Amino acid sequence: MRLEPAILENAYVRLEPLEDSHREEMRSLADDSEIWAFMTQRGDGAHYDAWFDNMLAASAGPAQISYAVFDAASGMCVGHSAFLEISVPHARVEIGWTWYGASVRGGAINPACKHLLLERAFEAGAQRVELKTHGRNLRSQRAIARLGAVHEGVLRSHYATWTGDRRDTVYFSVLPDEWPGVREGLERRLQAFAPPA
Repeated sequence: MRLEPAILENAYVRLEPLEDSHREEMRSLADDSEIWAFMTQRGDGAHYDAWFDNMLAASAGPAQISYAVFDAASGMCVGHSAFLEISVPHARVEIGWTWYGASVRGGAINPACKHLLLERAFEAGAQRVELKTHGRNLRSQRAIARLGAVHEGVLRSHYATWTGDRRDTVYFSVLPDEWPGVREGLERRLQAFAPPA
């Protein structure tokens, strides 16, 4: 498996490998406490720069590629997502640190973004793509299940969060032989957002 930073785009979104030039574009979007309620690290308000610096630092290594997510129609930055825990020997990668501004939640952005990231991972040779979320984040769990990812189980008391709580983590995955069905489902969902011909 070989994953390297690259611009990814389709008719709905453009994913640009995270750079310091994205910092101010993302700042106001991140200033939404709802985004960070279930995260292990806080990134709103005064916590934003530390979160952003951590994403940049992690992306400088071999195990993470962070992306600024842009709406293709407006050209506006709408959120963040990343490849995490990139394990070349095991051909395994996680998609995570995903969040979007409130105005684009529930639309084409998330399925379009997941389509690009999953496609990139499997084209690079991934044998397993993981997605995980907080046990109390039911919205995220529903979104991941709706992708067609397989629910694998729960790791209890898995992470300490910035609130001081212990997080149960719900794991999902997609394997190569499942990707064609997942891709078809995502493309079917995206057709609902396509402009009329």
